[in-house]
Amino acid sequence: MSARSLHEPSGPGSKGRVPAAPAQPSAVANTARSPDPIAWKLDWNLLRTFMVIVQEQGLTAAATRLNLKQPSVSNALKRLERALGVRLIERGPRTFRLTARGRALYKECTGIFGSVNRLASALEKAEGEITGTVQLALASHVVSPLIDDTLAEFHRLHPAAGVSIGVSSSREVVESVFEKRAALGVCLVRDPLPELEYRQLYTEHFGFFCGPAHHLFGKRGLALEDLAGEQCVSFHTDQLNDVLRPVALLRAEAEFDENVTGWSTNLEEIRRMVIAGLGIGALPIHVVERDVRDGLLHRLPPFEDPPAVDIWLVRHPEARINRAEAEFARLLAKRIDGTPRTDRIYGLTQRGAAKA
Repeated sequence: MSARSLHEPSGPGSKGRVPAAPAQPSAVANTARSPDPIAWKLDWNLLRTFMVIVQEQGLTAAATRLNLKQPSVSNALKRLERALGVRLIERGPRTFRLTARGRALYKECTGIFGSVNRLASALEKAEGEITGTVQLALASHVVSPLIDDTLAEFHRLHPAAGVSIGVSSSREVVESVFEKRAALGVCLVRDPLPELEYRQLYTEHFGFFCGPAHHLFGKRGLALEDLAGEQCVSFHTDQLNDVLRPVALLRAEAEFDENVTGWSTNLEEIRRMVIAGLGIGALPIHVVERDVRDGLLHRLPPFEDPPAVDIWLVRHPEARINRAEAEFARLLAKRIDGTPRTDRIYGLTQRGAAKA
């Protein structure tokens, strides 16, 4: 029934009635007819350009990534600042610094583009077999039967779905999840972001190792002080102010923290340099057990109380995920719930794991 039929007189005896006031449009209708001028007038391409400028830390690098001329990128930034009426970046010959409003806008941009990147997830059909791709972001030294067995079970149950695994530094893993480019991340965590959810996946322990060419290879009865002054290779995060702080503290105690000959964010490259004889390296004990058995690596002290590092499962509660990703997350959570905490501590003897 229309608003007109409710208020206007009709039929016999209606003469003399005072017509009711016209119905007021609803708040929803007002909103639909009066869109936010920023959302409708702003060129959204400017947001993409701004996001790339921040990520590349400069106009020239951003222009290269966007395949544009540098003046075009500079002009886009000026147009965006004019449209918003605020200064976003303090820039000069040797200055490139986000303002407080620039930081706030960048945070919004990453959320917007993360959602756009995952539009396919929103359009996936709700019925039928599970298809689509699970987007995972992993740190390079993530080795756990929790992940491996979940992958096997997921593929057995849903063979039409795929899995894409990106490997990078822990910082980049967190960024991928925060920007909603990955459904799940597995990595080390230094400073948890309040927007993300974290769940402890397992604890790994690091040991010091050397390769066959090293003069300490095969030697027994060594103590930590015997490593003083030795050359070493290191993860970029193996610093006192970063996620591998426990390892950095032990290197400092052993007094070979200043003689670094190689760096990498990737475990395989650290392992490569250690085996090649560049120096002593810290590696997850459970990851290199086969290398020790095969004579490629030799473990060095300490053998008691090795440094422990927690590995976390990270997700964004507001990310739009597809059915394949939701199912993978469910299977992994079920496997974590069904595995005792002592069985999720790697690199210790059974007695040490029970003590931990």
